[in-house]
Amino acid sequence: MSPDLLIWLQERTALSVLSSEVLNAIAQVAVERVIPANERLVVEDTDPEALYILQQGRLESKHTNSTSSVWATSLLPGSVINLQELILEQPVQRTVTALTECHLWAVATAEFQQIVGQYPEIFQTISRQLAQELSQLTSALSYEQERAIALRPYLVTKVKRGIIGTSRYAVRLRQEIREAANNQKSILIFGEPGLEKDNIATLIHFSSPQRRQPIIKVNCNLLQTSGADLFGRVGGKPGLLEWLGEGTLVLNNTQELPVELVPKIAQLLQTGTYQPISRSEDAPEVTRTSKARILAIAERTQPAIARCIGQTIKVPPLRVRKADIKALVEYYISLYTRSEGLAKSKIAPEALRRLQSYDFPGNLKELQSLVERALVQSGEETELTEEIFWSAQTKKKQFRVNVLNIYPSLRRFLRSSWYPDRINYGFTLWFFAFIVIILFVGPQQRDRNFALNMFWAWWWPLVLLGFPFVGRLWCAVCPFMIYGEVTQKLSQWLFPGRKLKQWHREPAEKWGGWFLFGLFTLIFLWEELWNLENTAYLSSCLLLLITAGAMIFSAIFERRFWCRYLCPIGGMNGLFAKLSMTELRAQQGTCSAECTTYQCYKGGPQKGEGMETNGCPLYSHPAQLEDNRDCVLCMTCLKACPHRSVEFNLRPPGIELWTTHIPHSYEVALLLLLLGGIFLHRLPEIQTSLGLRIDLTQFFPHLGLSLLVLLVPTGFVFVVYGLMRSLFWMRSYVAQSRISRRRSEALGAKDTKDFSRFKPKPFVELVYGYLPLILGGSLAHYLRLGLGEAGRILPVTFATFGLSGAGLPVVVAHPAVIAFLQGTTLIFSVLLTVVLTQKIARQPFRLLLPQHLGAVIIAASIWAIVVGR
Repeated sequence: MSPDLLIWLQERTALSVLSSEVLNAIAQVAVERVIPANERLVVEDTDPEALYILQQGRLESKHTNSTSSVWATSLLPGSVINLQELILEQPVQRTVTALTECHLWAVATAEFQQIVGQYPEIFQTISRQLAQELSQLTSALSYEQERAIALRPYLVTKVKRGIIGTSRYAVRLRQEIREAANNQKSILIFGEPGLEKDNIATLIHFSSPQRRQPIIKVNCNLLQTSGADLFGRVGGKPGLLEWLGEGTLVLNNTQELPVELVPKIAQLLQTGTYQPISRSEDAPEVTRTSKARILAIAERTQPAIARCIGQTIKVPPLRVRKADIKALVEYYISLYTRSEGLAKSKIAPEALRRLQSYDFPGNLKELQSLVERALVQSGEETELTEEIFWSAQTKKKQFRVNVLNIYPSLRRFLRSSWYPDRINYGFTLWFFAFIVIILFVGPQQRDRNFALNMFWAWWWPLVLLGFPFVGRLWCAVCPFMIYGEVTQKLSQWLFPGRKLKQWHREPAEKWGGWFLFGLFTLIFLWEELWNLENTAYLSSCLLLLITAGAMIFSAIFERRFWCRYLCPIGGMNGLFAKLSMTELRAQQGTCSAECTTYQCYKGGPQKGEGMETNGCPLYSHPAQLEDNRDCVLCMTCLKACPHRSVEFNLRPPGIELWTTHIPHSYEVALLLLLLGGIFLHRLPEIQTSLGLRIDLTQFFPHLGLSLLVLLVPTGFVFVVYGLMRSLFWMRSYVAQSRISRRRSEALGAKDTKDFSRFKPKPFVELVYGYLPLILGGSLAHYLRLGLGEAGRILPVTFATFGLSGAGLPVVVAHPAVIAFLQGTTLIFSVLLTVVLTQKIARQPFRLLLPQHLGAVIIAASIWAIVVGR
């Protein structure tokens, strides 16, 4: 034997505690062995074959306990194997496997036992060493038991779940968790309630190299203000940080930290040090270092803490992760059904779309609760239907009923080629041309020209009556834009390489509304000054001028630029459509979760049940509509959508005006113009009532009086608003004076809160409250034509072509009936105006009394010139 082995045993192994004589005896009988990789050297629960000393290579030792848990350790050169078993004459406790090719010295069992019998010091030395190890183990076990008891109330034992979903938000969150797990920085996990931020903290810990260390979660609102439970006491009970060692501390809801603890936690995060709490103020401070990793969870930012954090993970709310809802729902269904031993249920597509349309303020916890409740309510059903998720709807979806679900036949019709293309190109296109020709060449009086009768006695009353029910439905079959589309197609055919211009949205949004306001003003004046109601060819010119505008701009710009920004009739339709009890919208969640092509907006080829279309003619996405102004109900989006996201809803009339509405100054100008237009239509009655002697056959006096009548109602509305502001100011002044007289801080704070309420809404918001009155007043004016002349259409038609209509049926209402319906319309519109004003303003009734009285005065004035005449 080489003397190098004796030296190696003395320097590199645990046998160095033995004498040189004993080591020399072991070295004399040691035999070198080579074990290839992946071969077992020792098998658990077998008798030891030899004493092994690892010279070169790496071994792995595994032990399986009573709970079938496997504990593995790595053995390096110098390790002695089977020594304890040979001394105590017991079976091998661990299985040893070669990880690499290993060179070992082996002493057979019989030879080693002979050496032990020859040298008793081996048994004595090893026994003392085992006793010391047992003492250390007992001490460590006692410490670990005490540590476990201290940490047990806060201990987090496992991860609940990973990050579910494939959306870009879920992918980014997983990446941030991996990055956080690979470093030791403190982390702030920030987000709304219900996002399982504590589970993300657990994921970070168990994905890190410190996964074998404990992780505890402490609710900050339950911490002692002194911090003794966290930092411990000097000479007393250790704190959680001391027990935790190199583990992970999760501070849950740091926004609820006691104020006294904020600087101490900031110090811990910044320097890794803390001071245990001393019972005596005179005692010197003891500074200790913490090796624990800090993961802070917060729902609101706290600057003092955030400044000391090494990394921030902002957890995205569920409302922006709509693409993950399907995967989350399927996971929660699997989780619940497995735990209850039930057959796995499926979720209906309509139910999934309903969940995707909901914003989930409670986030993941609310979704899980909804799914579990739905599974309980469904009983033995294997499919979760839409009705079970009745509470999952946003404020935008409250009080809405999708008519397309109730009447599938309506959905089929609106998706068919009949609506609106066949109607437009098979009937409206030719009928409109026929009407225009009749207006030009036929008799010029309304009682002898059926086209003029239809325009003034049929179209105006019906379209006004339709606004509260179907919004801008007229625009879907409007002849102006049909000819505009024909112009676009002809220009593409005549000039194949020519491209239509894209919309310049910013200037169009800024000036388009004012253009149509000016055009509508000219139409009103033209109608009054040249008596368009009873002059057929001038009415025809009006129709042709609007059609020409549509054709010109359609030849220049793509889609329906004229309809969206410039058409005066479209502007009026969009304004009154805000009062409609129906709306076309899309489920925002479904669009954001499932749609990647935006075919309803851009157009595109057929996809699934979605048809090939050119996209929305007004460039409006149905999921982003805030009101009915920019939707002409052409149903292009309904045809294009492959996900059944588009809905045609019943809703409370005008609900958008006090919820999602955005006011525009040009809309307000048009609204006030339409109010003045009601009075302009009754200029002779106004002149008679006021006893004026202005000759309306003279152009300039007629023009001057017309402009005055258009402006006076607008001026009256401004005066009413000024009075209301004065009332608000007076109420605020009284409240402020009351505050100054009170010395009590509590009462003063209460009055200050009330004082903030004494501020009226801006004029451009509150003036929309007059919209029902303006619609009602306009309808009351045209009811005279509709109920008094529309029923004469048959004899008027015969008269148009020079035939006698004597004996043909005539259906007209009695003047008293007309007056009754006009008065009822005005009364109902005043009531709606009061209700709508209250909804928009959200102020006490008494503070809005001037505007309510102003509405009553306007309605009474309309009554006097419309009903009273």
